[in-house]
Formats: sequence, structure tokens, C-alpha cells
Amino acid sequence: MQLFIILIYFAVTVVIGVLSSKKSKSSDSFHGTAMGLFAIVAASTGEWLGGTSTTGVSEYGFDYGLSGAWYTISNGIGIMFLAFFFAKLYRSLNSVTVPGIIEKFFGVKARTVSSILLTLVMLAVGLSQMIAAGKLGQSLLGFPFVPTVLVFALIFIVYTLAGGMNAVASTNKMHLFVMYGGVILAIIFAVIKIGGFDAIFSGLNGSNMSPETADAIAQAKASAAAAGHAFKAPPQGEASRYLNMFTIGLPKVSSWIIASLLGACTAQAGIQPVLAAKDIPTAKKACIITAFVAAPFGLFTAFLGMSAKAMFNNGTMLYDKSGELINGKSALPTLMMNIHDNPTIGGIVGGLVLASILAAILSTVSPIILSSGTMVTKDLYQRVLKTDATDAQVLRMSRITTALSGVICAVGAIALVEASAVLDIVYAAYSLRGALFIVVLFGIYWKRASEKGACWSMVITGAVAIFWKAYYMANGSYPITNSITETYAAVIVAAITVILFSVIFPKKKIAEV
Repeated sequence: MQLFIILIYFAVTVVIGVLSSKKSKSSDSFHGTAMGLFAIVAASTGEWLGGTSTTGVSEYGFDYGLSGAWYTISNGIGIMFLAFFFAKLYRSLNSVTVPGIIEKFFGVKARTVSSILLTLVMLAVGLSQMIAAGKLGQSLLGFPFVPTVLVFALIFIVYTLAGGMNAVASTNKMHLFVMYGGVILAIIFAVIKIGGFDAIFSGLNGSNMSPETADAIAQAKASAAAAGHAFKAPPQGEASRYLNMFTIGLPKVSSWIIASLLGACTAQAGIQPVLAAKDIPTAKKACIITAFVAAPFGLFTAFLGMSAKAMFNNGTMLYDKSGELINGKSALPTLMMNIHDNPTIGGIVGGLVLASILAAILSTVSPIILSSGTMVTKDLYQRVLKTDATDAQVLRMSRITTALSGVICAVGAIALVEASAVLDIVYAAYSLRGALFIVVLFGIYWKRASEKGACWSMVITGAVAIFWKAYYMANGSYPITNSITETYAAVIVAAITVILFSVIFPKKKIAEV
């Protein structure tokens, strides 16, 4: 039943995307132009509500409670920051890419460097989403990882190529309703299954852990010790711990907020629809609405993680499909398989919720590969390599680069599926993306900021972000102090280097904006 629902959902997605091709006959329409309010909200939301907002936040909910929702709340704060301070400026510059905006303040070389870096960031994020999709199909439907990824890749490449931004907006409208509808449906059935909210809060208390759960943990610990493996039991605490919005830690929360404040203003996939708004008021309104749509979603998925923890503690759900003791990563998929005692009802509900999770992933991957293709085409091909390209040539190159972006994400997901460093790479990429906004700020507000200063700053900041995360992965701690994560390091280095190199390499004349 779950497979049937997923196949129907995929089929509808492809049909909607293909029908959108009628509106994408020029390069401008393919990248997005004169978009309305709801279309912008739907297309932009995909950047902020991906696989991490579902399976990732539910993992935090299982381990830490509602404080895991800060992931999407932070995104909402960042989008609101964009709405009130930069949406008007960005839209007025008439550029469809963030690197195009950077050129307005620094020059074409800075546009080229930022385009390369931001494209790499987008591909890293897309790769992680493809891994999430493959793992989900593997754990819930029992399909092999590689075929699952290839099928998903084929689907989102086909409908994105067919309609471009129109396809992204049209399909994301459906994805958005399915995402919210699916998680709300899951919450309703989870509450009924467990016996009400009081039963959930009681089950969250570690002191109320059932003998069956305690035995399962002891057996898993003994098995791990016998095999010479490390064992980490699911975190426990009182119910109040799961309701505290800062259980996950203030450093983590503040880091998320800072990264979102900075990243929201340089996230090509999220900003591209805003840049394609029909006018400035629409761009600003769309950002405000997107913030309110994205922010609360994590509260729902974190609660699902908490529901899974309650079922684990009361002994009604101890093992995942592979027979391993449930942990944060397997909490949501396992909950979906145990959502109802009746197999038919459970299959239908589980299928709908699985569709909502896949909708979150699809709504992110599609704009990511489109934005990657857009930057390569507009910032490198049309701006540098072939400045006299016709519209037909630009449209053809857009489709080629978009398809290649999808292929790279799929191949990368298959190659790195067993690598434990994937999320670390993504976090480093996010840090770099946020730090680039520091460079943009200097371009806007500091008249002495030069093109060479910006280029050197972006390159060095990228190297530092990668080094900082690599050092942490190798040593379990950050250089200097653990208080300075890769986000803070990248921001600090970006600010220092753009000033330093702008002084060393001053601009020869004031560029006209």
C-alpha cells in the first residue's frame, strides 16, 4: 500500500512538472520571471524544508525534544531578516542569481568566484538530500539504495528540466500541502496510538522506562561490547527536558540562528524565486509568508520524534526494521511502520506520511539543481564564456547544466553513502555560504571594498571553513576553542580578509551600481 501511494505521488509530480513546460519557452521563463506571491512562497519554501526538517529534526526530537525545532525556527528568522532588510534591494538589482548581485558591488571576477563556490555549496546540499531519499526508500520500502537514488534522480531531473522554475513552483505547491498534511496526520495517529498527550509525556520520563526497554538496552550494550563496538544508549531524562526549548544547548541554537541570518541572504535556491518576483512588494511579502510557513514545521516533526521516544520507553516500539535498537535516526521511519495496529490503515497512513517526507526532499532537490544550473549558465556561460549567446543557446545550456547538477548529486550520493562525513561537509558548506554574505555586506556598505579583496576573501574563507570542519572530524574538537565553530570561524575570517585585501588591493575606481 505504501509503495502504491508513493508511485501515485511520483506520477502526479512528473505530470505537473511536464505540464509546466508550456510556460518555459525562454531562458527567462526557465529561470523564473514575473512570479506571483504563492508561486514564490512554494518555490522558496523547498530550500528551507528539506529532508533535514523532517527526519533530521525528528532525530533531534527523539534525543532532545522540542528544542530540535530551532532548526526550522532559525530558518524562519533568517528569511524574515531577508524580507525586512534585503529583499527590496535584491529585487531592485534585476539579477536572477546571488553572484549577479555580487557583481553589482564588486565586479565580474567576484561574480565568477562566488558562482563557483555557491554552486559547490548547492551540490553538497543536493547530495545530502539524495542520500536522505535513498536511505528512506531503503529503510521503509526495503529497496536497495542505489536503484532508489537513481529512480528519484530520474524523476526530479525530468520534471525540473521540463518546466524549470515554473515546474518547481507548481510541484512545490503540492509538496507543501502534502508535507504539512502528512506530518499533522502522523501526529494525530501517533497520539491516538500512544493513548493521548498525557501518555506521551509520561512515556518521555526516563524514570518510567518499562522493563522491556531496559532489557533491550542492556542486550544491545552487551552485544556491542562483545563485538568490540562502542554503544550509545538513547538519551533519557524527565518530560520537562523534552519540553524545554534550550535542551539542545544555547551554542547550537545561536549557531543555527547566525547561520540562518547570514545564509538566507545568499541561498540561491531560496532567493532565486524572490529575485524572479513580478515586483518588489511581492518579493517582500513572499519572504514574510515563507518565514511563517517554514518556522513552525520543525515543531511538528520534533513532536513526532518525541512520540517515538515515548513508544520506545514504554516498550511498544524497541527495534527498527533491521532489528537494531531504535535511535534518533531510525525513530521517524520506525514510527511510521507502527502508526496503527490495523495493517491496512497503518499502510495508508504510513504511505501518506512517507509521501510527505519525500515531498520535503523533492521540494528541496529540484530548486537546488535548478539554482546550480542557473548560476553556471548565467554567471559563467553567458557572462564570461559566451557573452553573445542567443536566448535559445542560453536555454539549452540551462537544461544541460541543470541535468548535470542532478546527475552529480545522484552519483555523489551513491559514492558517499557510507561516508560519515556527509553532514559535516554540508555544515561546512552552509558556513561558507553564510560567510559570503559578510563579503556582500562590505560591498554594500563599505565604499573601499575592492573586487580583489572580495575574491581573495571568498577563496580564503572557503579554505578555512573546510579546514575547520576537517580538523574537528579528525580530532573531535575545533582549533583554538570549541566555542569557535566553523560558522564563527568562516564569518570572522571573511570580515578580516575582505578588509585586509581591500586595503592591499584597493579598487582603482568606484564601480557604478
